[in-house]
Amino acid sequence: MNVSAKAEEILEALWIAVEEQGENAAHLSTLGVGPDDEALAELQRRTFVEVRGDRVYLRKEGRPEARMTVRRHRLAERLMMDIFDVKGGAGNAKACELEHLLHEGVGTKICTLLNHPTTCPHGNPIPPGKCCEDAKRHGEVGVVALTELKPGQTGEIAYLSTDEPKKMQKLMSMGVLPGTALVLNQTFPSYIFKVGHSQFAVDQDLAREIFVRKT
Repeated sequence: MNVSAKAEEILEALWIAVEEQGENAAHLSTLGVGPDDEALAELQRRTFVEVRGDRVYLRKEGRPEARMTVRRHRLAERLMMDIFDVKGGAGNAKACELEHLLHEGVGTKICTLLNHPTTCPHGNPIPPGKCCEDAKRHGEVGVVALTELKPGQTGEIAYLSTDEPKKMQKLMSMGVLPGTALVLNQTFPSYIFKVGHSQFAVDQDLAREIFVRKT
């Protein structure tokens, strides 16, 4: 059973204090909880944390869950800000809501979609998952810009990153939609690719805004 959302928030703050800021524990006020907090009690029952006075210690039993909680939050930040273009405080707030849903393989799929990022939009490290280690070992990448493909390579369009309505309309009118298969035929002087039975040409700037999953 997953820990509660509030308990995940505590683990996340505790991981940052201990692993990234070099503290050996975190004060209750740093975690935003009191000694009788229900979520804190939940973590104590699971032996994930230990409370001594007004300080909370991360036990070895809680380290894997805390690590993955931080990973889910930072992947959610990247998804919100890189893909959905929801930035700033709004992006962070949405990421806080989304991170609690990235269980049971969803986080792995998002990590692959994002091409296994190593840092969040704020530059903080994203703890790698098994998918990151596998991709590194096999030299695989997840989603890349169309400009990263070579002539003859195929892919499935993952998403379009442009935030300009005219560009988006142009791509959509060409049938360049997420989930569509394409074949790249040429990269110079323009990028020429085939979608279905039709062939299209785009310049390098537009090609950089088409992200594909290699097939």
